[in-house]
Amino acid sequence: MLAPLILAALAVSAMGFAIQRGGTCTVAAVDELLSNRRLHRLTAMLEASLWVAGGLAIAQLLQIAGSMPRGYAIDRWTVIGGALLGLGAWLNGACVFGAIARLGSGEWAYVLTPVGFYVGCLSVPLVGRSSGTPSQAGSSLLMAAAVLGPLFVAYALARTLRPLLHLRHRHRNERVALLRSKVWSPHAATIVIGVTFVVTLLTAGRWAYTDVLADLARRMAGGLGVGVLLLIALYAGALLGGWTAGRWRHVAFSAPQIARCFAGGVLMGWGSLLIPGSNDGLILIGIPLLYPYAWLAFATMFVTIAVALAAQRAWLARPRASSMR
Repeated sequence: MLAPLILAALAVSAMGFAIQRGGTCTVAAVDELLSNRRLHRLTAMLEASLWVAGGLAIAQLLQIAGSMPRGYAIDRWTVIGGALLGLGAWLNGACVFGAIARLGSGEWAYVLTPVGFYVGCLSVPLVGRSSGTPSQAGSSLLMAAAVLGPLFVAYALARTLRPLLHLRHRHRNERVALLRSKVWSPHAATIVIGVTFVVTLLTAGRWAYTDVLADLARRMAGGLGVGVLLLIALYAGALLGGWTAGRWRHVAFSAPQIARCFAGGVLMGWGSLLIPGSNDGLILIGIPLLYPYAWLAFATMFVTIAVALAAQRAWLARPRASSMR
C-alpha cells in the first residue's frame, strides 16, 4: 500500500511542476486564440487528454485499469455548469490548472481560488442539483481498447523519438540549454501532465484536486486522507517548479484580486458540481474516456471564456476610442 502511495505522490508532484513550468491554463488558451489566432495551447491541453486516453487503453488491454470513473447524462445542467465554470475561470483570471501555476509563482491571492471552490461546493444546492445523473452507456474508449491501444503506442513512439533524434544533432551547448529550460512548451508540459495522471489513476484511483475539495465540502470521508496528501504534493510540485525556474516572487494581496479569486472559485465550484466535473476532471477523465457530457461541458466553458474576454476587451477599448475623436 505504501509503495503505490509514494509513486502516486511523486507523480502528482511532477504534475504540479509541469503545470507551473508550462503555464497550463484554459484562459491562457482562449487568450492565445483571440490575440494571436493560434490554437497551440488548446491543442496541447487536448494532447494531455490523448495521452491519458492512450494510457488507459493500454491499461485496459493489460487488465490493470480497474474500475473507471462513470459518465453522466447530458441535460441543461451540463451547459449551465460549463458556462459557470467558464465565467469563474474568466473572473479568476485562470482556470483550476492556471490557479496552480499562478500560486506556484508566488501569487498568493490564488490561495483564495480553492477556498472559493470549496465554498461553491458547499452552497451549490442554492443554485441547482448537487450531483449528476449517471449515464448507462460505458466508455467507448475502453470498449475499443484493442484497436486504440496499439495505435497509441505507435503515436507515442513517433511523438517522443522524433524530438530525441532532433536533439541528438544539435550542438552540445544547445542541448544543455534545452534540457535546462525553465519555461516548458505547452505540449511538453501537458504530455507530462497526461502521463503522470495515468500513473496516479492506476496507483491511487480516481483523483483530481477539485474532487478533493468537493469531497471535503460533501464530507465524504472515503479515501479523503490520500486525496489531501496528493493535493499537498500537487501544490508542493508547483511551488518547486516556480522556485527552481526563478519565477517565484512574492506578489502582495490586493482587495480586488482577492475578491476575484474567491468569487471565481465559487463560480467554478458551482459549475463543477452541476456538470459534474471541473476543468481538470473534464480534460483528464471525461474527455479521454470519450464521455459526451465532458466534451459538451468543456466546449461550453471554452466558448464562455472567449465571449467574456471579447466583451471585456471591447469594454476596455471604449474610453480609448472616445478619447481619439
